Amino acid sequence: MKKNGTIYVMLAAVLFSIGGLCIKMIPWGAMAINGGRNLIAVPVLLLYIKLTGHKLRMNRAVVFGAVCMCAVTTLFTLANKLTTAANTIILQFTAPIFAMIMTWFLLRKKPQRIDVITCMVVFVGIIFFFIDGISAGNQLGNILALLSGIAYAGVFMMNSFEQSDSLSSILYGQMLSAVIGIGFVFKETDFSASVLLLMAALGLLQLALAYIFMAKGLETVNAVTASLTAAIEPVLNPILVAIFYKERITGLALIGAVIVLGTVLIYNVRQARLEDTQTQGEQT
Repeated sequence: MKKNGTIYVMLAAVLFSIGGLCIKMIPWGAMAINGGRNLIAVPVLLLYIKLTGHKLRMNRAVVFGAVCMCAVTTLFTLANKLTTAANTIILQFTAPIFAMIMTWFLLRKKPQRIDVITCMVVFVGIIFFFIDGISAGNQLGNILALLSGIAYAGVFMMNSFEQSDSLSSILYGQMLSAVIGIGFVFKETDFSASVLLLMAALGLLQLALAYIFMAKGLETVNAVTASLTAAIEPVLNPILVAIFYKERITGLALIGAVIVLGTVLIYNVRQARLEDTQTQGEQT
């Protein structure tokens, strides 16, 4: 069962990683792409929810998660059109750090010394992206990517509040994104087979199936394994774009990527191991 769970998490990470390449290759505006892919994802999620018998909820916690979900998909798509795919995914990968900060302010859980040190190191890495952005002319894209990381932190926190339901938030968030972006889709003129195929890949694979696979995987895989496996996304995303779209990451951005990705991974693994140790202690 654990092996199957790891495969599910890996599949989710791989499907998430195709987002950067598909968005780059589709000759539509960012808002049209985001509206279209969410419009495709919604019926798939609805079908999954019906087949599994999941009961949808609607309350403040669910609405908070839905707004964050909508912001993540929108900002991620906009950032991909304005900066490199590598910058976008790595800056979004700062989400756990912002989740830590939100937990401090919203749930009144004071961070430990290691939490503060981790934040400081990650923000040093972020500085490299913005130094690079000054000369590359993609500063706005970097800012939007960082904001998507903040919104993604809110997605991580969807289950932290009473009466929350992550699947409901994901569905409503994608519905909201579809409503916001559908008008932009009608303004596009290129509806060739290649464009529609890429849009289908984004909606069906990169959004709907990826979230379903991740949910299935987390049922049996522990946090340490999930953290390590999911890290495939920020690594594979820019590699795919570099191979098929010929987009390269600059030296300064590469330094920032190593600092951010390495620090977040180390922190996630450490925290997951602490949680496992505490759980084992409670069971004994």
